[in-house]
Amino acid sequence: MIKETDFLVIGSGIAGLSFALKVAEFGKVIIVSKTNLEESNTKYAQGGIAAVTYKPDNFEKHIKDTLIAGDGFCNKEIVEMVIKEAPKQIEQLINWGVSFDQNKLGKYDLGKEGGHSENRVLHHKDNTGEEIQLSLVEKIRNHKNIEILENHFAVDLITQHHLGKLVKRSHNNTECYGAYILDLNTDKVDTFLSKITLIATGGTGNLYETTTNPKIATGDGIAMVYRAKGIIENMEFIQFHPTSLYNPGEKPSFLITEALRGFGAILKTTSGEEFMHKYDERKSLAPRDIVARAIDNEMKITGDDHVILDCSHLDSNDLKEHFPNIYEKCLSLNIDITKDPIPVIPAAHYTCGGIKVDENGASTINYLYAIGEASSTGLHGANRLASNSLSEAIVYANRAAKDSAKRINQIKIHTEIPEWDSQGTTYPEEMIMITQNYKEVQQIMSNYVGIVRSNLRLERALKRLEIIYKETEELYEKSILSQKLCELRNLINVGYLIIKMAKDLHESRGLHYTIDYPKKGTISEF
Repeated sequence: MIKETDFLVIGSGIAGLSFALKVAEFGKVIIVSKTNLEESNTKYAQGGIAAVTYKPDNFEKHIKDTLIAGDGFCNKEIVEMVIKEAPKQIEQLINWGVSFDQNKLGKYDLGKEGGHSENRVLHHKDNTGEEIQLSLVEKIRNHKNIEILENHFAVDLITQHHLGKLVKRSHNNTECYGAYILDLNTDKVDTFLSKITLIATGGTGNLYETTTNPKIATGDGIAMVYRAKGIIENMEFIQFHPTSLYNPGEKPSFLITEALRGFGAILKTTSGEEFMHKYDERKSLAPRDIVARAIDNEMKITGDDHVILDCSHLDSNDLKEHFPNIYEKCLSLNIDITKDPIPVIPAAHYTCGGIKVDENGASTINYLYAIGEASSTGLHGANRLASNSLSEAIVYANRAAKDSAKRINQIKIHTEIPEWDSQGTTYPEEMIMITQNYKEVQQIMSNYVGIVRSNLRLERALKRLEIIYKETEELYEKSILSQKLCELRNLINVGYLIIKMAKDLHESRGLHYTIDYPKKGTISEF
């Protein structure tokens, strides 16, 4: 089947849905979601959305905090742009029905997280992402110009390559004509042709055994753009959230929001000793890269499986009011956070690099945009400042919508694209081939490409991943496609990019720490 549309949106988090709502007045929109619209990385964002709203906060402070957290890798112009444009886009969210908590004076109840010099995080209790997601989904489902395709999986982007032309990464004339989409209900791959295609597929958390991301976060958009010869950058900067709930076997790992530390909770060893003062003067509110490495180091020193987050000294009623979901979750495990310490460990959380885009979210492939966690805008640098990601998503959704709407009438749909050829393929004889390789990829990345790295570990990871890559590609060529097989293929591509870029960065900066190059280089070296 061949289907045509003006805008093809791949992904259904805050970035994709915001973009869809804004471009729907300029043409027909199709949203592709590999599960249902309610399930996305956005849904799991507990902390909130960072923006300047009241004095004594100001743009200069937020810009400075972002640049410091990014450890010299941020694009200052992009940082200034996002931070100055975020408040207006938050107003748009509120107009769409998103509710943020207010205090008794009728002002926003602003939280504080690691790396922030002021209280500036707007939130809805401790489930801000879910509040945003459900509000946007309601508007999307009621929009006459938006078609929703749930349980559909984007397999590959369509470019000149599919017309028999040579496409190279070094060229800047590659064009995107849509995507091949797998209907998970029928196992058939259909051809979706579009004038504008948007990648908003989120991050790569499931490359690792322990992650706060939902199971759908498998780097699909990044892998597709890489295979289509688009430019990917800064993939070595994988952020591990310092505090996920230590509950072996639970996937995804339950996030213990950084806002809890902003509220006054203190990190300690299992014996009750504070330790963050040894690593940073900001203690438990240092940026995430510093806190994650500190916890990792303390666990190695003590041999413990986790550290603890102590809230017992805080007002119990305030705790339950501000963090009801964390309270209920921990209570279900017989942990009363008003009295008992919370066992926590770092978990893969956010991809700071991704698809290289300009200030409007346009990738290096013509007619292809990327926004949200799948993109690399220059905002986060080597380490994302807490709660900046949702701000980035809505600012870039707005910019990409405006830019693509200007171009839409000049773009033609390429109708000569061939349909997907599945001739000669069969269902895999044994699913164990896929599931075992999936587990092995996660083990390789967790053991060798985690919070602390080395040349030896990276080289070993690359060799092992290469074997799995060859096995998976052979299987892919002869198989009827499934979600698991496609996700495995994407994880391998993204894992390769992380390892390769980590090997190429001969210094420790932000989220990339290697024992072979423990010192930071100077910016002039880049």
